[in-house]
Amino acid sequence: MQHFLTEYGYVALLVLAFIEACCVPIPSEVTFGFAGVLAAQGKLNLLAIILLGTAAELAGSYFAFAVGRIGGRPLVLRLGRYVLLTSKDLDRAERWLDGRGEFAVMIGRALPVLRAFTSLVAGIAEMRPLRFGAMSLVGTLVYASAWASVGYGVGSQWHRVTHDFSFAGYAVVAVVIGAIAYFIAHRWSALRRSRSADLH
Repeated sequence: MQHFLTEYGYVALLVLAFIEACCVPIPSEVTFGFAGVLAAQGKLNLLAIILLGTAAELAGSYFAFAVGRIGGRPLVLRLGRYVLLTSKDLDRAERWLDGRGEFAVMIGRALPVLRAFTSLVAGIAEMRPLRFGAMSLVGTLVYASAWASVGYGVGSQWHRVTHDFSFAGYAVVAVVIGAIAYFIAHRWSALRRSRSADLH
């Protein structure tokens, strides 16, 4: 992801932000955080990152919203297996939205993990599209601004940190790869258990 962002800049940002908002498991914290680092290095503009990233996320969230609204829960679960989405994920998001009103979408879109499923559930709940867009826009703008600013804040130290702690950097990469592998294996196992429970 970092190489993709470094090589393709705003195009990579748009692609990654859109895909993540479509519920594909891409860590948006890394997308916006590293884009902020690139802004600190003068390769990108911080305001452009926030605005373009928010726009791409909003487009992706509308796509997920449409899937939930048109296809309902059965379609979401049928397609969800391809992105390791389980019925428990939807249950968790639905519990979050239930009773909290439309402002829960704004808060949900500003929270890690939960933000990936909020749009789907809002669609299933048949929330008004314009209201959904407004709430999603505010939450996404807060989220993108926060992570891009964090990346921008540490950006000036990026070269020194990577130079002085290169070995530690490789160790971190190994840990991240291991964590991703564990996450995928765990999600796959949860998905299989969920499908088995649904059959019974």
